[in-house]
Amino acid sequence: MIDALGEPQSVLVLGGSSEIARATVEALPRTRLRRVVLAGRPSPELDAAALQMGNSGISIVEVASFDAADTDSHQAFVDEVFDNGDIDIVLLAFGVLGDQLDVEADPSKAVQMATVNYTGAVSVGLHVARRLREQGHGHLVVLSSVAGDRARRSNYVYGSTKAGLDAFAQGLGDALVGSGASVLVVRPGMVRTRMSDGLPEAPMTTDPEVVGKVIVQALRRGKHTVYAPGPLRFLMGAVKSVPRPIFRRLPQ
Repeated sequence: MIDALGEPQSVLVLGGSSEIARATVEALPRTRLRRVVLAGRPSPELDAAALQMGNSGISIVEVASFDAADTDSHQAFVDEVFDNGDIDIVLLAFGVLGDQLDVEADPSKAVQMATVNYTGAVSVGLHVARRLREQGHGHLVVLSSVAGDRARRSNYVYGSTKAGLDAFAQGLGDALVGSGASVLVVRPGMVRTRMSDGLPEAPMTTDPEVVGKVIVQALRRGKHTVYAPGPLRFLMGAVKSVPRPIFRRLPQ
């Protein structure tokens, strides 16, 4: 359980190989943190994340098999993790970016993206919320994206999945008010990770470590929504105010 100083003892990472999630765990206070569960599909990246966590001094690092697209397995998976001990922080950090032209040419790829980024997140998010409500404490951190603030021609399918996820997470946070549990929605801009490797950098592109520190600070302050980096919210406010005919002509 999170202690009086706000220090967690246990973290579940959904999308265990996520560089942002890894940086977030690294940024958490270490006085009480003793158990981290890294959940994802088996991969060298997941194994490397577990090794790094173990080498950083966390006493219990578990690797669990989790598939965001396999929604039928989510209830049993969440119950097994929580039955082995309370979870103070859940990081919902999985997602796929895809290629806009590819998903337009093959709509089945768009469906796969939506299944992971939105449907899978709704499924596991509701099961996590149920257990957080039952234990009476804990935070669900949902990695959304500024791509969901306004659809762009270059990634509107991905952006639409993040817009849906963002709206879901905001509503879920409202539903948990008074339960002792809460939801933090994080809207990063472009982050230098494997997902963005090879893409041209957007304004205010940042690193996973910066996003991790923003998340930890937001949890301490009891925030429900945060941009990463913080000044990005002003940029996105301006972007959302641009009239649509003009927006279409901007570089996408």
